[in-house]
Amino acid sequence: MLITFMQDGVQEALQEIEPESVEKTLSVIDLVLSGGTGGIIIIAILFVLLFVAVYIYFERIFAIRAASKVDKNFMHQIRENVASGNLQAAKILCAQNNSPVARLTAKGISRIGSPLEDINTAIENAGKLEVYELEKNVSILATISGAAPMIGFLGTVIGMVLAFHALATSSGQAEMGVLAEGIYTAMTTTVAGLIVGIIAYIGYNHIVVRTDKVVHSMEANAVDFLDLLNEPS
Repeated sequence: MLITFMQDGVQEALQEIEPESVEKTLSVIDLVLSGGTGGIIIIAILFVLLFVAVYIYFERIFAIRAASKVDKNFMHQIRENVASGNLQAAKILCAQNNSPVARLTAKGISRIGSPLEDINTAIENAGKLEVYELEKNVSILATISGAAPMIGFLGTVIGMVLAFHALATSSGQAEMGVLAEGIYTAMTTTVAGLIVGIIAYIGYNHIVVRTDKVVHSMEANAVDFLDLLNEPS
């Protein structure tokens, strides 16, 4: 019993001597809040930019998806109506299809009887307006993709300046742990800025690709319509 009592006492003494390892967790909310007023403002700005970028992306995607829906038999029906001289039916068909292709075709039908060059010019002008509508607010998305990383880097620079200012005012006696904590907190804004910038950049390029497909479809249908008018009667 004496030996057992002595072993228990030694184990308790060793436990008191050995420091307890405490796992330090890093919460995102704590990391943001520990960045000071400047860091919180930068993160808030980046959050607003992220919201705007996501909103513009989905709003444009839905608009482009609606604009790309064209009936496969649309141009065939237009060809039959124009060939038979039933321009009113062709105009009604264009009005029923709410798409850029239908609006360009309707513009061309309204100019039938004018020289072919004038019809082509009218379709091109209408096409520019349609492309402008498709690309509405896309430039904002491109601006966010470039500005967000710069704003995040600005927050990091501000945080680094404050960290080194604290080191300078403490006559070089600041604890490395406190200094390191201030530095990785300052880096949070750069991470947030890069995340927002990457999301906006990917969204911008995806919208550009989708828009180019719609523009190509508009051009192809415009050429088909002009070829229809140029066919010998």
